[in-house]
Amino acid sequence: MFLAAVTYMVAFIAFAWDVAAHSRTTQRLESQHVQKKAPARKAQLVGAGVGSTAKSGTRSANKNEGRLVSNEQGTGARGLGFNKSAAEMLEGEVADSSMMWGSGTQKRTAARIAVAVMILGAVIHLAGVLSRAFAAGRVPWGNMYEFCTTGALVVSVVFLISLIFRDLRFVGVLVSGLALTMMTAATIGFPTPVGHLKPALQSYWLVIHVSIAVLASGIFTITFAMAVLQLIQTRRERDIISGKGSKLNFMRLVPSSQALENFAFRLNAVGFVMWTFTLAAGAIWAEKAWGRYWGWDTKEVWTFVIWVVYAAYLHARATRGWAGPRSAWLSIAGYLCIVFNFTIVNVFFSGLHSYSGL
Repeated sequence: MFLAAVTYMVAFIAFAWDVAAHSRTTQRLESQHVQKKAPARKAQLVGAGVGSTAKSGTRSANKNEGRLVSNEQGTGARGLGFNKSAAEMLEGEVADSSMMWGSGTQKRTAARIAVAVMILGAVIHLAGVLSRAFAAGRVPWGNMYEFCTTGALVVSVVFLISLIFRDLRFVGVLVSGLALTMMTAATIGFPTPVGHLKPALQSYWLVIHVSIAVLASGIFTITFAMAVLQLIQTRRERDIISGKGSKLNFMRLVPSSQALENFAFRLNAVGFVMWTFTLAAGAIWAEKAWGRYWGWDTKEVWTFVIWVVYAAYLHARATRGWAGPRSAWLSIAGYLCIVFNFTIVNVFFSGLHSYSGL
């Protein structure tokens, strides 16, 4: 496990180096970039001053600057719901919104190294988890040490699998940092020797219930990172459109806020279905273990709270038009509930689910 943690630390450094290197590159090219855009921006301002049509008029621009529509129609800034002038201002300021591999022109050697190291770390980590499982003669989900190590593995694997379908390396710093934090917490805060499971945990429902819960949490981790970046990118886009500019040059590696929101919404929908199954499987397991489906135990309550928050997120965005920062904050609130349930509830609250091993 120590070797896996060291590998994640190297991946974290490599991802951070990629961000720093890109920031330096963009700073070096910033003056040239501004000079290239200056004539077009000046023409827009002149057109607005003489009362041009809504296509370039001041009233239309002020009303629609930074405002997004719900449907993604293309890549880059144009086609993502920005008006034409705003889209032109954001050209080159955000990454390709399709998040497909090969859509960019930069090699990003540090990011490639980081992904390779992350894969190596996941392989080493998997070997460590399997060794723990074979030594215990059971699935390694019996205490906080095992929850942290297995959870960190799932987060890493979900991230790496996501890379097969989309170029999400822009969340690599957050994901590798979280995996490193969980491994450090397991090693320093929750060292627990191999032992037997409590009688209530000796059931095949442990595999079903916990595995789905951990997978859902891994998905929610990715969407949490995307929600944080969405908030930062939204503020940055508004500053650029208003002419203030932005010093967060590394955010050019990140797609537009609308692209982040759209993809996070789809992932959250998948995670919500899995969490619903987690809640149902937990109730069935509780009936078999304790003779009742629901007992308002602290863990049960917070599992339900998490379900309610993500249900509210999906409902608010799909039917009430809660797009933009409001939906991002709801997604973040849901993940904070997961963290609270996983840490504070497990460690400090007593109940039938007190399996921290501390």
